[in-house]
Amino acid sequence: MIDVQVLGLMAGGLGLFLLGMGLMTDGLKMAAGPALHHILVGATRTRAHALASGMLVTALVQSSSAVTVAVIGFVNAGLLALGPALWVLFGANVGTTMTGWIVALVGLKFKVEALAMPLAGLGALLRLTGENRRSGAIGTALAGFGLLFMGIALLQEAFAGLAGQMRLPQGDGVSAVLAQIGIGGLMTVLMQSSSAAMAITLTATQGGLIGVQGAAAVVIGANIGTTVTALLAVMGATSNARRAALAHVVFNLLTGVVALLLLPWLMGALDRASTALGLPADPTTQLALFHTLFNLIGVLLMWPLAARLTHWLQQRFRVREEDEARPHFLDDTVLAVPTLALDALACEVARAGQVVVRMNRQVLAGAQVGTLQPDQRVFAGLDAAVERFVERLRIRSMSPVAGARLADLLRIQHHHAAAAELAMAAAALPPPDLTEARLASASAGWRSATDALLARCAASGPTDVAGLDADLGAMEVRYGDLKADLLAAGVDTRLTLGQMEQALRRCSALRRSAQQLHRAQRRLAGGGEP
Repeated sequence: MIDVQVLGLMAGGLGLFLLGMGLMTDGLKMAAGPALHHILVGATRTRAHALASGMLVTALVQSSSAVTVAVIGFVNAGLLALGPALWVLFGANVGTTMTGWIVALVGLKFKVEALAMPLAGLGALLRLTGENRRSGAIGTALAGFGLLFMGIALLQEAFAGLAGQMRLPQGDGVSAVLAQIGIGGLMTVLMQSSSAAMAITLTATQGGLIGVQGAAAVVIGANIGTTVTALLAVMGATSNARRAALAHVVFNLLTGVVALLLLPWLMGALDRASTALGLPADPTTQLALFHTLFNLIGVLLMWPLAARLTHWLQQRFRVREEDEARPHFLDDTVLAVPTLALDALACEVARAGQVVVRMNRQVLAGAQVGTLQPDQRVFAGLDAAVERFVERLRIRSMSPVAGARLADLLRIQHHHAAAAELAMAAAALPPPDLTEARLASASAGWRSATDALLARCAASGPTDVAGLDADLGAMEVRYGDLKADLLAAGVDTRLTLGQMEQALRRCSALRRSAQQLHRAQRRLAGGGEP
């Protein structure tokens, strides 16, 4: 029968360890400030840069989960492409092994109470005196380190007491290894922290509850267990979040399977590596080295497979807006012939314009911001693709005529971007409740004229420039009538001044957006500025 006091020590030690990890991570993130973001966003040059950034940031903040969440956010914001993001995530898997080294080389080698108490005290003092400053964040991190070491001390004491009462599954048979992997995975799922599972495994190994090879299988299980956390975190999330989580699952499963198959040979190699590196010849250091080594093996395995994995992931979890946001006409093969490249660019710019027209017609029908966001993301994707294509096209030698046409297409895309911004600004304002007969008639007339102009801007085929200008004129007349009626309604109290102001601002934003689209369509038709 296991002593209740030992169980209490284990629970308390684990609680202090998890609390310390949380405080340490929060403090390090706050102390680093925007530097972490700069490191991650700057990780797009090569896969080696991305891998090193993931390792560095995770080692700094001591939380692969925090890095994973940040990377997914950057991918969704368009700051990181999926390919480089995967290498940041793979680097985070290596960086998180730093926790094992801290526990093995510091937490289990010294009388940590002598280190933990001063750290916790100094950290608390800095936190109290430096609130909302970097010194306060550093204090939080130091207090977290102190609590972490106190938790390790309690776990050591608990496992020393358990050594004579129980033993974890031993041996290298199939059932024993599967049980060891299951223990590691279950610990990670229950505690939502592979670092905590690693700390428990190291202290249990030092306490004699399990052998080194069995503990290595537990570590493999803990690594695989993190995939459950990732899958739970992205339930109902965006497509890119699901792709990143799936990449995390693939990396950990592949790494775990290979490490398991090579386990007996890896343990022999670790003995020789520890001697060659001058590391202490004890089981906890060997486990920390094993944790780092098999994650590095995973990186080596993924190196030749990453491009295929990225392509495969991009075909998963597809949604309409992602398909629509992909350019249909821009292809690097046409860059060698500027005339063909400009024709392709004109087609893509026209596609982007149709998306913005659709946004405006939705707002005209009463839609608000939430309804427009999918189309806004589609336009943002097309706009970014156009920008990248233009950057590659600019370095080619072009004739003056081709250069002038490129400048014209850039002006058109600028009109589209301005119209998209104005449509979102209009959608942010509530639709006016114009039920009074005169106001309703004026509003219906203006909306009908504006919709006719937008429909002509969205039409495929040759554009009738004279008809386009006539539709703009009709919209302007109707807008003038509506504006006059709204101002009169504000004066004679049919509308409150607030209602009048909101209606005018929404209608004005839509009018200016339609004007931008008119200019863009006129240029596309070769009619120049009106």
